[in-house]
Amino acid sequence: MTSDTDRKVPADDEARLVARAIKRDATAFGCLYESHLERIYRYVYYRVGSESEAEDLCEHVFLKAWEAIDRYEPRGAPFAAWLYRLAHNLVIDHYRGRHPSMPIEDVIEAEEPGADVLVSVESQLEAEEVRAALQKLNPEHQQLIVLRFIEGLSHAEVAQLIGKSEGATRVIQHRALQALAKVLQTAEETSKGARRRSADQLPG
Repeated sequence: MTSDTDRKVPADDEARLVARAIKRDATAFGCLYESHLERIYRYVYYRVGSESEAEDLCEHVFLKAWEAIDRYEPRGAPFAAWLYRLAHNLVIDHYRGRHPSMPIEDVIEAEEPGADVLVSVESQLEAEEVRAALQKLNPEHQQLIVLRFIEGLSHAEVAQLIGKSEGATRVIQHRALQALAKVLQTAEETSKGARRRSADQLPG
């Protein structure tokens, strides 16, 4: 489940597959599964940071999708939007299950970081420390960063998926990057402090 190549289906063909899947055509649903598996896996992985947990959650996404497919109603949004919404809800449930006393909507408020910090964040989203930092953001910020910078969707596409205006999406993106930059700065300062304490304890 680590291939970078999605088996994308043309929009018209996908609409036909969805129509067949709604009628419980397992073969059609299998084609939709293959078409969207990689993107949903990436989306979940960058939210939970564990390959095994991402694989389990990803399979649950498609299981829930199959269970509910006959109630799915195309309303102008792409089929992927529905899958992302299922994935988003499962990730939130996953975190609530692990930390029942922690409000999932806790927001990390960030002071305005320098432009260089934001550029660094945007250019290093593949780094392990950034994946770890993503886990500390609130669900909305996690979702937007993954959709924009991991999935590579446009502002317009993200706006459609999360049900907000394009302008609002841009504002959320800016705040999300601020929050991520703040988390990374804090982690770096903590790491530097630990290294200094370790060096001070070395025999002279």
